[in-house]
Amino acid sequence: MRGRRKSPGPERPVSEANKSGSGSRGNDSRKPLISGNWKMNHNHFEAIQTIQKLAYALNRDDYLHVEVSVHPPFTDLRSVQTVLQADDIPVALGAQDCHHDDAGAFTGEVSAAMLAKLDVSYVIVGHSERRALFGETDETVNAKARAVLRHNMTPIVCVGETLEHRQAGGAREVVSAQLAGSLDGLDAAVVGALVVAYEPVWAIGTGETASPGDAQDMCAHVRSQVADRWGSEAAAGLRVQYGGSVKPSNAPDLMEQADIDGALVGGASLDAAEFARIVNHRLYGT
Repeated sequence: MRGRRKSPGPERPVSEANKSGSGSRGNDSRKPLISGNWKMNHNHFEAIQTIQKLAYALNRDDYLHVEVSVHPPFTDLRSVQTVLQADDIPVALGAQDCHHDDAGAFTGEVSAAMLAKLDVSYVIVGHSERRALFGETDETVNAKARAVLRHNMTPIVCVGETLEHRQAGGAREVVSAQLAGSLDGLDAAVVGALVVAYEPVWAIGTGETASPGDAQDMCAHVRSQVADRWGSEAAAGLRVQYGGSVKPSNAPDLMEQADIDGALVGGASLDAAEFARIVNHRLYGT
């Protein structure tokens, strides 16, 4: 497949779904994407086992309604690619990051060109952990997104505010600035085919989750900003994921929201059965 906590703060803006042209949850043109970000977990033996278990837990009907991607550590990519292709498993292979140059004296880095040779479909860029722990700026994220696009893969561009930003009432401004900087210079057709993951930093790995209303409001804001800058057609095509302690118990309510087109799942994606339940929740609410 080629790719394409209860809220702690006071910020509850009115949804901008109508402005973005998204309307109700009837967006059949935007196939939901459920992505499992394994972060620095699973060696390649564990990765193979997880993929095999996931394939057993899902069926062809699932894939008709939801696209699924997994994002293992770099050391697992070749092993996971081999299993997906050998067993004809319709799960997209994803990566967690890349360097913005195709080659060079960058010890420890992996280029988008290398990922493309492994049939990677999606690459996460600008995850909040990369921004916070490794000092990535919007300009860095923009360069990485361009590298991913240059090699015919789809970037999952992450944006999101900290707890301090939200409590100060500045969450929307932070997300708007990250979105503008990370997508700067891209044309409307390209932006409309991207994936943006809204991940409130205060909800990542904490067990806390934005309420469905809070998540919808910010995802609608993302789509509205795209509409303002790149036009309504780009906004209608853009897929917006929610990420932040997504699990089977909260996935149904989150995924029912009009402007949420999938999930970027962290810890719950490490367990194949848990991850499959999130996919199934998205389909059936069971």
